[in-house]
Amino acid sequence: MVHGPEKPLIWIGSAKKDLIALPVPVRKFFGHALHFAQVGEQHESAKVLKGFGSAGVLELVEDEAGGTYRSVYTVRFAEAVFVLHCFQKKSKRGIATPKKELDIIRTRLRAAETVAKEIRNAQARSQEH
Repeated sequence: MVHGPEKPLIWIGSAKKDLIALPVPVRKFFGHALHFAQVGEQHESAKVLKGFGSAGVLELVEDEAGGTYRSVYTVRFAEAVFVLHCFQKKSKRGIATPKKELDIIRTRLRAAETVAKEIRNAQARSQEH
């Protein structure tokens, strides 16, 4: 596997706190899969999250004894891999992501866009000096 330069992970909102609250095997799995994104690869369990067009929003799903867990991130921005949301899917019916979770993801995707612009602007300013 050829690795590109490793991008930083940037956690949006409560995503990191939410991840830490998940069972250890789930945290380890998500950490491993997110590392793939940091080096420009896509883990085999990463799937494009529907409803975000071509925004580069991906979802990791892990089933553990206690339930189904999801981590959502975006590779849309060159500056970093932004982790948008980590949560346990409570509903037993259907595989669709609940609207409440999608709303959180949409809000955090906008926040990630703002952070990416700030990073770009800071990099441009540092190159001017």
